[in-house]
Amino acid sequence: MSPILHALEQNQAKWSPTERKLAERILASPGEIVHMGITELAEQCRVSPAAVTRFCKLLHFRGFPDFKVKLAAEIAHGDASVAEGSSYQDIVAGNPLQVIVEAMQANHLASIRDTTSLLDLERLQAAIDVLCRARRVDLYGMATSSIVAQDFYQKLVRIGVNCTAFADSHMQITSASSLAAGDVAFAVSYSGETPETVDALICAGRSGATTISLTSYGSSTLASLADIPLFSSSLEQGMRRGDMASRIAQLHIVDILFTGMVSTRFKDFIPKLEQSYRNVQQYRHKAAPPDAALPLQARKGRKAETPFNEQKEDHT
Repeated sequence: MSPILHALEQNQAKWSPTERKLAERILASPGEIVHMGITELAEQCRVSPAAVTRFCKLLHFRGFPDFKVKLAAEIAHGDASVAEGSSYQDIVAGNPLQVIVEAMQANHLASIRDTTSLLDLERLQAAIDVLCRARRVDLYGMATSSIVAQDFYQKLVRIGVNCTAFADSHMQITSASSLAAGDVAFAVSYSGETPETVDALICAGRSGATTISLTSYGSSTLASLADIPLFSSSLEQGMRRGDMASRIAQLHIVDILFTGMVSTRFKDFIPKLEQSYRNVQQYRHKAAPPDAALPLQARKGRKAETPFNEQKEDHT
């Protein structure tokens, strides 16, 4: 199932009767929907065309035409995945290692492909623009999402961006309170409902910062609060998958943002990136202790080179 259809299925309980009618009709025959006009769909669901447009915007599309284009692309990708046998696979007891390797590859490739199909280039460009201009950037994320925030921090600090990644909820709020216009708060949460991250983004927005969210696709509290909501694939479900494919999908977006920033301010950022690389290489190539390259067991077998191993003076 495509990320859009998956989101429709998962979120029906949150929606109004009108929104549920539309979701049910789309889920019943998604292939037909991509060939319909807005009036035809509205008449079949006994709602107004304006209600269809509002529903598409609830799903973070610009309107019904944009929704149809993205849905058609996902259906095509889904058909190709089924034909290739590359749909998401869960952890199974007793799988041979070769099967596990192939399953992880298929899951990661599928998550990147599905996430790419969801990308809104206008939103991505808006996020890149505000990040390039930002006086200061706060990065928020809890648990697995903090790994994604930390990865973005490691990239941004190399190009001289004034940024900090916070995984502690108290520090998130403390830092968000001191943000102002011209600053950016970037919050990561796969569910979009992590209370600590939601609270931090609310605080950042009230302080005047531009807010960006990175969540799984679908309606969520965090996405609704953000000035610029970004989405990754939402197909990974259940405890056994361990947030693996979702993390890869979010890192994919972080890499796109970072590359876009460097490309946009190439003359400013490339010298800093190169300088940080040279400094790290210089640090790595400092003279190492004589036995640093020896295997651990060999080092353990050597006598410690201390004054106590030298020939003792004869005091007799």
